[in-house]
Amino acid sequence: MPTRSFRQVLADRKPLILFGAYDALSARLIEASGGEAVFISGFSVVGARYGVPDFGLRAFGDIAAAVRDTLNAIDIPALVDADDGYGDVKNVIHTVQSYERMGVSALMLEDQRWPKRCGHMAGKAVVPLDEIVAKIKAACSERVNRETFIFARTDARAVNGLDDAMRRGEALLNAGADGLFIEAPESLDEFEAIGRRFDVPMIANPLPGGKSPLLRPEHYAELGFQVVCYGVTPIMFAAGAIRDRISDITSGRFALDQQEMSFAEFKQLVGLPRWERYEDLYGAARESAQ
Repeated sequence: MPTRSFRQVLADRKPLILFGAYDALSARLIEASGGEAVFISGFSVVGARYGVPDFGLRAFGDIAAAVRDTLNAIDIPALVDADDGYGDVKNVIHTVQSYERMGVSALMLEDQRWPKRCGHMAGKAVVPLDEIVAKIKAACSERVNRETFIFARTDARAVNGLDDAMRRGEALLNAGADGLFIEAPESLDEFEAIGRRFDVPMIANPLPGGKSPLLRPEHYAELGFQVVCYGVTPIMFAAGAIRDRISDITSGRFALDQQEMSFAEFKQLVGLPRWERYEDLYGAARESAQ
């Protein structure tokens, strides 16, 4: 279990830079590289674990299994993408409490209509405001641990425009959300307007090829965004690296030999020395007894 909650880490870091984990190994890499918290991204999890797009093709049980395995590999807190809560208010409560019991200390719930899709994809739809307000109220009122941080996400910018997205943001904060994510602002002016409107922890989501302008983390912080989330960067980079290395070997070039993590580094990353110590300690005792 993490020694600190997401809320505690967030209070110490402005901005808090989060990278998106897609499995236990990527989460361990983020932790080993100095990350103080991790984002478990639905887009990345379904892409890596199941090889499908973030298009509503996988439900809570599928994604929860990936979350469980990822949390078991790290000692830093996680912000978990909980999509729309996978149903109505009772499903939201079940999702929140189930994740909390796994050790999750921060969750994000959104107002997309199911089946949802990646926030920068076309064709999104949002539920009526009263529906997502009820879900946020349920999540915040019924969370097991008052320390659990709840981000409310709205995708209304792409559907109804920025004014509606900000009205929704206010309603979701009034419903009890601790922080806000207005997905995919389309200009620097829009980021500035959002930053002026709200004084709570907010998420910015730099996505190369997405709809939002790409800024440096400190620039987002100046605009009022306390969390800068590179949610899909690790999986996109990893996918490109695997593709390029396969091509490098099959073409006979072998130009990327020195860019791989060494076998020794990988053994260290997955904790082999610790398991060897257990084997030496308890395996030797077993052999003596025999």
